[in-house]
Amino acid sequence: MTDARFTAAVVAAQVLVQIGAFTLPALLPGYMDRWSLSATEAGWLVGIFFAAYVVAVPVLVALTDRLPAGRIYLIGAGATALSHFGFVVLADGFWSALAFRVLGGIGWAGAYMPGLKVLADRQEGAGQSRAVSWHAAGVGIAGAVSFAVAGAIDALAGPEAAFLFGGVAAVAAGAIGIAVMPSTAPRGTRSLAAALDFRPVFRNRAAMAWIAGYTAHTWELGALRAWGVTFLAAAIALHGAPAWLPGPNLLFTVAGLVGVAISVAGNETAQRFGRMRMVAFAMGAGALLSLAAGPSLLVSAPLAALCVMLWNAAIYLDSAALTTGTLEVADRARRGATMGLHSMCGYAGGFLGPVGLGMALDLAGPDPVLGWTLAFGQLALVTLAGLWAVRRLGRAAP
Repeated sequence: MTDARFTAAVVAAQVLVQIGAFTLPALLPGYMDRWSLSATEAGWLVGIFFAAYVVAVPVLVALTDRLPAGRIYLIGAGATALSHFGFVVLADGFWSALAFRVLGGIGWAGAYMPGLKVLADRQEGAGQSRAVSWHAAGVGIAGAVSFAVAGAIDALAGPEAAFLFGGVAAVAAGAIGIAVMPSTAPRGTRSLAAALDFRPVFRNRAAMAWIAGYTAHTWELGALRAWGVTFLAAAIALHGAPAWLPGPNLLFTVAGLVGVAISVAGNETAQRFGRMRMVAFAMGAGALLSLAAGPSLLVSAPLAALCVMLWNAAIYLDSAALTTGTLEVADRARRGATMGLHSMCGYAGGFLGPVGLGMALDLAGPDPVLGWTLAFGQLALVTLAGLWAVRRLGRAAP
């Protein structure tokens, strides 16, 4: 199989396993009403996915340095499918939903970075960078489309049908993984203990610089993905919406699709003008827009939608650039462990973002403008702290 066809097959599998990932955030307002959830509980349901990912990803990704990647990917796709099917059959409140969200996080840990590592191990140089960029694009497109797909299926057949679709798609992703991903262990196989030894990765200051940036990036992105639809629904409920303005799920789908294109363009631009310069611009713009998004609720739904879409674009601008930065400076023999730590740290932020935003909303009380201003505004501090860390570690790296 040619490199191009192999990349296309892996990206197709990632699209299928990701297509149901944001079904819950897309349908969150309905579930909050149906199960009488507080904003903090809703934040936990979204965020626990990332917490489970953080716990599982170092083990599952490091195992790709020791076991065939296809086996690890099958675990990920299978757990993802079971998570979706659980929402169809068994989830009836906060605790049962929390358990299935944990299973979904484990599934994504077994699919996302292992799939990316399969691509990275096959190519080097510019070919590797572009494969990583297209992988990020495929995952981003699937994540964006999942909002519209979930909303459309929910409108036609109810929320359980939306989760059923995600489960079937994950089964198809597992089948592709079995068919095309390596079925033999990598050369130079080390013991499990050695594969899980992250100390050499921590000593790689250049890698830790990009990991720090990715942590802040995913913190911010996780919060906006979790609560963006709910924020837009609040803006429409407060002001109404003109007939030309699409609904929240469709708006967030458009924002995600535009973000994917920006991510690919950002990675290409970073190669030309400098990765650190691109990351600094993206993070600075993201911090400013997070401060503007909450107060936009005072004005109108269209302005709130514009702020969210611009903010989302700024977040996506450095997405592929940060991951490619980690790959470029990783020790090839420890690429699995490096990517595992990269993803673990990043998705720790992805857990804290939704939960922290929900807590801020509850603490602010019934005033929606104050609540969203505080909830979104505190993300500016996270983003700027991430920018400071990536620049400081980057200067310290040899």
